[in-house]
Amino acid sequence: MSEYKGKILIVDDEQSIREFMELLLSKEGYLVHTASNAIEALKSHEKEHFDLIFMDVQMPLMSGIEALAAFKKQDPTVEIIIITAFGTTEIAIDVIKKGAYDFIAKPFKIDTLLSTASKAMDKRKLSYENIMLKAQIGDKYTYCDMVGSSAPMLMLYEMIKIVSQTTTNILITGESGTGKELIAKAIHNNGPLNKNPFVIVNCGAMPENLIESELFGHKKGSFTGAIADKEGLFEAANNGTIFLDEVGEIPLHVQVKLLRAIQERTIRRVGDTKDILVNVRLICATNRDLSEMVKNGSFREDLFYRLNVIQIKAPSLRERGEDIAMLAKFFMEKYSNKLRKEIQGIAQEALLTLKKYRFPGNVRELENIMERAVALCAEKIIKVKDLPHHVTDISSQTNFSINKNDSVIKFNINEVPESGLELERIIADLEKDIIQKALKKTGGVKKKAAKLLGITFRSMRYRLEKYGME
Repeated sequence: MSEYKGKILIVDDEQSIREFMELLLSKEGYLVHTASNAIEALKSHEKEHFDLIFMDVQMPLMSGIEALAAFKKQDPTVEIIIITAFGTTEIAIDVIKKGAYDFIAKPFKIDTLLSTASKAMDKRKLSYENIMLKAQIGDKYTYCDMVGSSAPMLMLYEMIKIVSQTTTNILITGESGTGKELIAKAIHNNGPLNKNPFVIVNCGAMPENLIESELFGHKKGSFTGAIADKEGLFEAANNGTIFLDEVGEIPLHVQVKLLRAIQERTIRRVGDTKDILVNVRLICATNRDLSEMVKNGSFREDLFYRLNVIQIKAPSLRERGEDIAMLAKFFMEKYSNKLRKEIQGIAQEALLTLKKYRFPGNVRELENIMERAVALCAEKIIKVKDLPHHVTDISSQTNFSINKNDSVIKFNINEVPESGLELERIIADLEKDIIQKALKKTGGVKKKAAKLLGITFRSMRYRLEKYGME
């Protein structure tokens, strides 16, 4: 079995093709996922971030050519190889112009398929190494007030550089505390509108009955308390960027007016009869699943597609654990200066404790923890005793063992803190982590991974689907 070489997604509506290519590429050491249509594939890539995608041209719901453009909007760095039974020189030239790495006609030769995959992966690896090199040459892995040298962050920096040169609408997704506002600022500050206004709107903090007035302004006397004409935030952002944080909190009746502002580039103040022209770049952020909100009717589908032209996912701190030490030291220095304390470093044991913690509040929580630690530290080195109890309690380890076939498998489990914990989430995370390790060990061959874990292949498929790993 060859060593793990990267993640590949196969998109084809023919099951036999998917299964054949999955088997072939898995044997070469690639971690392979499949999808029967482009819609499913786009959702899968949003979660998994594949290195290489093989995609058929003729598929239901969305063609491979349409999907190529959608993938490149979603992730300009992904490599895509188009496969089709209707190969012509014109199609080959067209898809390569549109961003595909290469074009393979069916029926393809196995050697050609493997060779093309290998070359595409080499190109992907070279691109990643260039990103790493740029970061090493740069300012200590910082970019526009963001700190991190992990692969997700380096890819994020590169994505920001690409999209900042456009004025296309951007949707930033991710958990609370992941720095979505910093990403929005970076896009604005590195783009053509950087000399113009950047207006931040926290939609979740506005009273529902005032959000329309705040966004679009109002005329004097239009409602109780409107004692004068007021300019809205869209007007304030004219010729610049407006950042709508927590856009999923906007009520439906205001969503209609937001859609009109995007489509027609005009707004109308509350109580007014005249339209006002506005020219703004729109960046939105949310920690909610807008596609689910569309399904349940709490978010307009037409507005969602207008906002989600390019989507950027802010990685959680759990996805970039290698950045924890760097971020902790960054915040230590920041608050040492702010609080005028001579803190010289962080003890290794304290750093290990931080690395074991899951950070449900992400980078924002780490910053708060370090501010507290600097404030409480009575020495020149931050130690475990300076960290809050909920961090140190969860990182305390108790060993236990499981006997299987006369072998002893050792595990570590966290003690139950006084504040409690989410048992189902912890078990799910542990199960997902073990499955990922088994797949990596077997080069992505699911049947072998299932055997390694002592479960049926059907049970393995159920778990992969449950955790969005199919």
